[in-house]
Amino acid sequence: MKNIMFVRIFKAIGAFFLDFIETAVMALAIFVIIYFFLFQPHQVKGNSMLPSFRDKEYLLTNKIVYRLQSPQRGDVIIFQAPQNKKYDYIKRIIGLPGEEVGLKQGKIYVNDSLLDESAYLLPNTFTAGSSFLSESKKITVPENSYFAVGDNRPHSSDSREWGCIPQENIIGKAWFRYWPLSEAGLIAKIAL
Repeated sequence: MKNIMFVRIFKAIGAFFLDFIETAVMALAIFVIIYFFLFQPHQVKGNSMLPSFRDKEYLLTNKIVYRLQSPQRGDVIIFQAPQNKKYDYIKRIIGLPGEEVGLKQGKIYVNDSLLDESAYLLPNTFTAGSSFLSESKKITVPENSYFAVGDNRPHSSDSREWGCIPQENIIGKAWFRYWPLSEAGLIAKIAL
């Protein structure tokens, strides 16, 4: 009788652990699929995207959206830094493949039209030139590349300095802010 009870208890404990392991493996598999193919967490580092994004905010990056459509002007993207692919950067796309981007009197022009950036830049923001795009210069964005800059122009290392971003460097689109909780929510698309 004691042996039968011991066997039943042992089987129950074994079944519990087997169920637990199956659940843990399934949860891990779902996490890996989501992390590698759909969404990836990123932390904003630095102030290059103020006032839109602040240092130490946490975002989910949508990694699948650009498999279904091309990046658009105004999209905030996460990408591997051109100078060191170990680091991920966050910037806003302002120039699309084949477009001409210019800088004149501290303002960005796309195909000779002044780009209205009032939705995300602080008033009277001056966009200074750098080594790749200097004042009164125009560049043509190569195919499969994008011109992206930070919203905090005086404090952003971006395409003005190191050039256009190849599409293969783009990890995804900033999609959801989840920290701090007071700022949590979907990241709105800004039409430019």
